[in-house]
Amino acid sequence: MTTSIRTRTLRPRDAATLIIIRTDGGHGAPQVLMGKRHEAHKFMPNKFVFPGGRVDPGDCRLKTADDLHPRVAEKLMTRMRGTPSMARARGLALAAVRETFEETGLVIGKAPGRPENTRSEAWRAFHRSGYSPALGGLRFFARAITPPGRPRRFDTRFFVTEAEHVANIDAPATIETDELLDPYWFTIEETRDLDLPWITGEILRRLKIAIEQPQGLAPDMSCTYQRMIGKNWHYEQI
Repeated sequence: MTTSIRTRTLRPRDAATLIIIRTDGGHGAPQVLMGKRHEAHKFMPNKFVFPGGRVDPGDCRLKTADDLHPRVAEKLMTRMRGTPSMARARGLALAAVRETFEETGLVIGKAPGRPENTRSEAWRAFHRSGYSPALGGLRFFARAITPPGRPRRFDTRFFVTEAEHVANIDAPATIETDELLDPYWFTIEETRDLDLPWITGEILRRLKIAIEQPQGLAPDMSCTYQRMIGKNWHYEQI
């Protein structure tokens, strides 16, 4: 008798990542912050990635120094799975800010920091730095859902911000965490020689085109949403 085994399709989890662009490094071309994952990491060891990770429940309830640009918030809620809400849109952006802090020690925020009643040790550490998270400088650039059949699936939003919105760009905070990445600044051309996940390379290719446009990182710049339908990638603009 033949037994049929049906593999359960994992539901993608909301996640966010942040690309920081620096134009004052004296390299003649914009640089992006990349982190190298440690070889001990089970997920993508030794790969170069942007800081980021999944959304935590507390990310949706945190107060901020300033809010998302209305156009950015609107785009984040477009095609949002489940019930779209401003709280979830802010949670995605705050997850990108928190993960960047946890993995690089960089603070996307403004002074003074206002301590929050939160169970998140990461957010408590963030506020101890003297800043409150700030969302006004974040731009929504891309969204990608991990194809079915993978051991981990994420519905990832890629945010972009300029280095001027980083409060401590030359003096990252010292934090105790096992999530730290080895940080490096690269021009987009230099990233072509790195060991990158495929989606990271795709995002960098599109980013190079976007920053060369006259409007630059405008709040209403085009955002690419990609997901697998059948055996093919499906792309649409938000």
